[in-house]
Amino acid sequence: MRRRLVISYLLLMVLVLFALETPLAVTLASRETDRVRADRLADATRFASLAGPALRGGGPGPLGGELAAYDDLYGIGAAVVDRDRRTVAASPRWELGAGTGPALDTALSGQQFSGPESVWPWVDGPLVTAVPINDGGEVLGAVVTTTPADPVRRTVTAWWLLLAGIGLLAVLACVSTAFGLAGWVLRPVTELDSVTHEIAEGRRTARVRPRLGPPELRRLAASFNHMADAVSDVMDRQRAFVAHASHQLRNPLTALRLRVEELGPSLTDPDGRAEHQLALEETDRLATVLDALLTLARAEREENQRVTVDASAAAASRVTAWLPLARHRSVTLRLDPGEAPAYARTVPTAIDQALDALIDNAVKFSGAEGEVTVTVRPADGGTALTVRDTGPGMTASQLDQATERFWRAPDAQNVDGAGLGLTIAAVLVDASDGRLTMRQGEPRGLVAELWFPAPPDDPGGAVEPPAPRRAEEPVGT
Repeated sequence: MRRRLVISYLLLMVLVLFALETPLAVTLASRETDRVRADRLADATRFASLAGPALRGGGPGPLGGELAAYDDLYGIGAAVVDRDRRTVAASPRWELGAGTGPALDTALSGQQFSGPESVWPWVDGPLVTAVPINDGGEVLGAVVTTTPADPVRRTVTAWWLLLAGIGLLAVLACVSTAFGLAGWVLRPVTELDSVTHEIAEGRRTARVRPRLGPPELRRLAASFNHMADAVSDVMDRQRAFVAHASHQLRNPLTALRLRVEELGPSLTDPDGRAEHQLALEETDRLATVLDALLTLARAEREENQRVTVDASAAAASRVTAWLPLARHRSVTLRLDPGEAPAYARTVPTAIDQALDALIDNAVKFSGAEGEVTVTVRPADGGTALTVRDTGPGMTASQLDQATERFWRAPDAQNVDGAGLGLTIAAVLVDASDGRLTMRQGEPRGLVAELWFPAPPDDPGGAVEPPAPRRAEEPVGT
C-alpha cells in the first residue's frame, strides 16, 4: 500500500511539474528567440538606412565593407538585394538558404520578416531576418541576415536542463516526503495487520499501539484493542464456564451413580435390572462428556510452552495402550515407527491425546477383522504421524464437519462417544503449529495425518516422556 500511495503522490507531482514547467520552457525559448530576433532586426534596419543611397547610385559604396566587418565580428551573413532580387552587396559568409526566399518575398512587399518564431533544441536551420529598403515610400530592395541558431539552441537547452534539474530535485523531495508521509499514515495499518495475524495465530495478548499515525487511525487502533479485549474476555469466560461446569457437575454425577448402583441389589425384576444397567451406562456416558469438555477447555487455553517429543516413542506407547481394545474388537493394530527417534515440537501431551482420538475412532469404526496402521515418518521439515484404517471412511462433506464440536456422522449416532475427540485433537495440533488432515483411503477407509514441526535444535535432554500406557478408552473421544 505504501508503494501505491507514493506512486500516486509522485504521479500528482509529475503532473503539476509538467503543467508548470512546460509553459515556462516554451516562454524561455520564445524569449531567447525574440531577444536575438530583435537584435537582428535592428542591425538589418541600420543596413537598410545605409543601402538606400547605394541602390539609388547604382553602386555598393562603403556598404560592402560594413557587411564584411559585421560578418567578421559576429559571424552573421548579410546581403543587400535590389527589387529584382540581384545581390548588390554581401558578406563573406552569406549564402542563400531555404528560409531566405520567403523572407525576401515579405521584405520586397514592404514588410519586415523574422523567423522562426521560436528556436527549439531539436530544430536545425538559421534565424533569418529581412528588412525592406524604402525611399519615399518606394521599395528599392531588402537587407537579409542569416544568424546561426546554435548559440540560441544552446542557451534554450541550458534553460531546459536547469528546469529539468529543478523538477528532478522536486520529484526526489516529493518521493522522500511521500515515503515519510505514507509511512506515518500506514504505520498503524501495518501494525494492525500484523497484530491481527498474531491474534489469529493464537497470541490473544497482542495489541496495537494506539499512539501512531493520524487521529482517525489512532481511534481505529484504540477501538480494535477494545474489541480484542472484549473478545478475549468473552473467550476466557466461556472456557472458564465450560471448565467449571464440567468440574462442578462431576461431584453430583458421581453421587448419582453411587445411588443408582445401590439400587441394584434391591431390584429383582429382570426388566428393572436391565433398566438399571442402562442408567449406569448413561451416567458413564455423561461422565465421559464432562471429561471431554474439561479437556477441550484446557486444550483451547492459550499455552506458549513447547516441548520436544519423540514421536516414535509416543506412537509406540499409544499403540501398546490400545492393543487390548483392538484385540477385543478383533481389529489388527500395528505400528510402523519408521526411522526412530523422530522428534517433534508440540504443546504437552498433544501427540498422545491426538493419537488417542484417532486410534479410538479407527478401532471403533474398522469393525471385526479390520486393520489399523500407525506410521511415523519425517515430512516437510517436521514429523508426520498417519493413522490408516479399513472402515467405511467419510464423505467429503463429512470430512469438512468432522472436527466440529459434538458432530456425529448420521450412521454413527448409536456409537459410543461424545463427538469431541477430533475437536480436541484439532485444537492441540493447531496450538502446536501443526496440521491435522483427513482424506478417504484407497480402496476404502480413512487416512488421518498429524504433522508437527521439528525442534529448532538438537533436543538434548528436553524430551517429554511418553504418556503412561493404558488399555482403556481415553476420555473425550
